[in-house]
Amino acid sequence: MRFVPHFTDGQEFPHPLGKVVCIGRNYADHAKELDNPVPTEPLLFIKPATSVVDLTKPLDPPFSRGDVHYEVELALLVGETLTHATLDEAERAIVGIGLAMDLTLRDVQTKLKEKGHPWEIAKAFDGACPLSSFLPLSRVPNWNALAFTLEIDGEERQHGEGSDMIFAVPTLVAEMSRHFTLEPGDVILTGTPSGVGELVRGSSLRLTLTGGLEVETSVVE
Repeated sequence: MRFVPHFTDGQEFPHPLGKVVCIGRNYADHAKELDNPVPTEPLLFIKPATSVVDLTKPLDPPFSRGDVHYEVELALLVGETLTHATLDEAERAIVGIGLAMDLTLRDVQTKLKEKGHPWEIAKAFDGACPLSSFLPLSRVPNWNALAFTLEIDGEERQHGEGSDMIFAVPTLVAEMSRHFTLEPGDVILTGTPSGVGELVRGSSLRLTLTGGLEVETSVVE
């Protein structure tokens, strides 16, 4: 069954989840920690709907394929169709904010990058996008004031703030709509801050977002 986004009050979004549009290297410190150049324009890629799973359930990525890295990101739920949107249209089309994990097969990605090949095999596998519920938006928030964290086994590993994004939310969403029509039910991932690392079997994760969203999950043994 197709994944259906839902809000923190339990209400289901009236559209199934579509595609997940992502940006790479939207935090300068993260680009530097992986020895990647800081981009001058958004580096976009897509995860299919089949990659999305419930973040509250135990994570079970394909460890047999090498190191799996965690990357926590602010997630945006699209509520209107967007094509070549203005900045105002782009931000007003966002109806929910949540958290997601951009799980990455790092060994696989490294080999693909060395060959100049696309990343999808390392980023778009089944279960590659654990997703939380969404805080409903009644008005456009202060994007720069948003902050989120990831703790693993009680230790903070990642902390991101909207003010540290290279490409701010309205700019990013508008740019995405220039390349891909965004539809209700699509989800946007806005990039990960520094602190990414290997996901370890049996670990416990806690994710928090400004506004009261808190998610706890674990990794299978």
